[in-house]
Amino acid sequence: MPRLIGLIVSLAFISLVLILAISGPHSTLEAQNTGLAPKDLHNFKATIPPKPVPKVAFLDGTGQNRSLKDYQGRGVVLNFWATWCGPCVREMPQLDRLNALIRGHGIDVLTLSEDRDGASLVQKFFQINELKTLPPLRDPQGRVMRRLSVRGLPTTILIDSHGREVGRVVGPVEWDKPDVVAFIRRLLSPK
Repeated sequence: MPRLIGLIVSLAFISLVLILAISGPHSTLEAQNTGLAPKDLHNFKATIPPKPVPKVAFLDGTGQNRSLKDYQGRGVVLNFWATWCGPCVREMPQLDRLNALIRGHGIDVLTLSEDRDGASLVQKFFQINELKTLPPLRDPQGRVMRRLSVRGLPTTILIDSHGREVGRVVGPVEWDKPDVVAFIRRLLSPK
């Protein structure tokens, strides 16, 4: 009897190994998270399985409410930043260039300011830094940041065209590097 139980356990284990070997990675995100993301995105972490982003409002440059639902059908690179955050400030021109490079591919870069000093501070920052392709968006009470469990700045959440978080990057990145741009296009272009 113990030999029979041992044989059954061994066959079950071999079957599981074969199933996993045949099926390969369960998703392209899993493959990307295991080394296929570019080295410049070493702090990329895939969200497996992808999860819907919550409905929460933020403000556009005119003070009107917007939400991620406004971008349904497009990929979104959602960056949380503030004018007092040195790494965030360095990323902003790169994010502006990234937006110019990918918006024609059905992807938008949105940068949500976590500054609480009002729209004029964000507008002035955009003017001084000559940010031309990014919309000046604000999350002054940090509602979006809290709902998406963002713990520090900068943090960037990658959202597919179905409104699901598919990955996130904590910390700064050189967003306009060719390998990063190509990765973002592969991951977020509407399919």
